[in-house]
Amino acid sequence: MQKILIVLFATFLFPACQRSDQFVIDGTLTNSLSPTIFLEKLEVNRTVPFDSAKIDRNGRFILRGEVSYPSFFLLKLNEQKFITLLLDSAERVVFSADFINFTKDYSIEGSPGSRQVQQLNQQLSQTQMGIDSLESLLQIGRRDGVSQGKILDWQQEMQTLYREHQEYVNNFIGENPFSMASLMAIYQKFKNGEYIVQNLQTIKVAASALHALYPQSEHVVTLYQDARNMMETVRNEKIREFIREKGVNSPELVLPNPLGKEIALSSFRGKYVLLHFWSVYDRDSRIQNPVLRENYLKFNPRGFEIYQVCVDTSKNDWLDVLKADQLTWTQVNDLQGCNTALMNYNIRSVPSNYLLDKEGVIVARDLKGPALYAKLNEILN
Repeated sequence: MQKILIVLFATFLFPACQRSDQFVIDGTLTNSLSPTIFLEKLEVNRTVPFDSAKIDRNGRFILRGEVSYPSFFLLKLNEQKFITLLLDSAERVVFSADFINFTKDYSIEGSPGSRQVQQLNQQLSQTQMGIDSLESLLQIGRRDGVSQGKILDWQQEMQTLYREHQEYVNNFIGENPFSMASLMAIYQKFKNGEYIVQNLQTIKVAASALHALYPQSEHVVTLYQDARNMMETVRNEKIREFIREKGVNSPELVLPNPLGKEIALSSFRGKYVLLHFWSVYDRDSRIQNPVLRENYLKFNPRGFEIYQVCVDTSKNDWLDVLKADQLTWTQVNDLQGCNTALMNYNIRSVPSNYLLDKEGVIVARDLKGPALYAKLNEILN
């Protein structure tokens, strides 16, 4: 009878000790090589130890904690194996994973925010894999002399992947403006360092909605503080819209010359500048070079410059053509395809160009042959 009373007492005592506002993670990890699993809270500039648990012989573990509002955590086995969770108070989370595929393939139920974080990360991973594959094809294709048409097709596919993922994330934020997962989405970047979300209105909507619900959140406060800096990043997207619709302005470009010195397009303010995109492997681009040279020699003394962006990845081939074609004006190339420049100026084929006035405003586009000479003669006489 005494043993029965002890068991009954323990049965009723345990729920009483588990606070109703605590979140609980009931986890299972198969094939674990780690004896302990850790939960760290993600603050703005650091992670803070929050809880830990032993993983038993059956792979089971329990983690608990209290939060006042949805908060980001790292569920962590070691420095290489961790995933991001978005946990709220009173959530009863059921988690399962295998040690080998811990970061890529896990199941989580009972935490809507963590599921949204998982979906965002998985979608970004899939998109980035597609981009990486296309970048590999571009490098191999340029090395092996694949046709320029195929190169441009791959570049277009890459731009489509970037654009479709941006649309996915913008739609996600629009559908979930009150979820802290949208805050994470705003700060996600592609591998090239560009923020995925470049739409200022999307950022404003999420920031306002989140601030209304969670004004005490350090992450939300940081979003407000970062808004001014993010507006500068978003500016390029707005300018791209201007270019597509009206062609009335031009985003900044800063690219290295053959010596590795970075040259800013804006450094030529006060002069008329032809921003010209080309490829050393493209026949039409090579045909344009003598025309550019004639115009440069004639109009450079009157305040005309050329900022010529090569989209190729072979430095030797690029330098050989610069010498062979006697291209003495500003030449730039990041040797990675200049994909950001192509996206910023909505370049779908080469050769392509924009003529910028002394203030950097686009006054004409795709001027070739006699049309370029006529326009320069008109404005510089």
